[in-house]
Amino acid sequence: MATLSTFTSHQLSDLTLYISTLHHRHHRRIFSLLSSPTLFSLTLHHLHSLSLQHKSLLIAKHLLSKLAIFTHFMHNDTILPPPSTTSTKHRDLDAVLLLLLLCELRQHDPEALDIPPSRWRLVLCQYIAKDALKLSSIRGSNREVIMKFIELLAKCKNFVNAMTHAGNGAGGKERKEVATSEAVVVALPSVEVSDDNGGRECVICKEEMKEGRDVCKLPCHHMFHWICILPWLKKRNTCPCCRFQLPSDDIFAEIRRLWEVVAKMSDSAKFVGIV
Repeated sequence: MATLSTFTSHQLSDLTLYISTLHHRHHRRIFSLLSSPTLFSLTLHHLHSLSLQHKSLLIAKHLLSKLAIFTHFMHNDTILPPPSTTSTKHRDLDAVLLLLLLCELRQHDPEALDIPPSRWRLVLCQYIAKDALKLSSIRGSNREVIMKFIELLAKCKNFVNAMTHAGNGAGGKERKEVATSEAVVVALPSVEVSDDNGGRECVICKEEMKEGRDVCKLPCHHMFHWICILPWLKKRNTCPCCRFQLPSDDIFAEIRRLWEVVAKMSDSAKFVGIV
């Protein structure tokens, strides 16, 4: 991915360390599941009880949490998603990790799970035992580690797209307008109009922002009357001037927003000829 060419050696090192730590943590969860028949049975039962839309939502949260990590290390000015869109309970984390493992096994051997679910645990144990990557640390260069992480992102994104399309659930391909996260709106700074920034027009009401008045300043540095921008942000998560996207509480919209951040960085790398 061209995006990796924009990383400094320090960024690559830090990201690799974080990914490796996360990898170990998740695989410890999988090992715990597979080593305990009771825990495995409970997790599988929980997974079976979830609707297709709920499964898609869990995978989407998992994907968004990984995208947030990647974009933060790539560009630390990126506004991260609200915690409500990425936080996951232990039971749901176990379910999503098991679901991903089952999908991976199905892709590797389409007939492997054509047996009673009571025997799935043993099959999964055998599958993991044959894969050296599941038994040891991720090895290789920083770039190789990150590329594996990017492959996981792509697989999760394809999985979410497929499941939401199959279930006609949330997230589909249509881009809908979403409100800006309330937490983000509350945190927006209020600045006083001065000689340096005065004389500007609020593009929403078309009136001048007078000197000495407190106005709202978005992360893209465009300013608006508070009374104008608040109703706007209740319906949209974009700047009225430049369409800069602010975080929302919609998980699927956040995936699109961060994916576009990655895509823009990749396009920039190609444009300046560093790939």
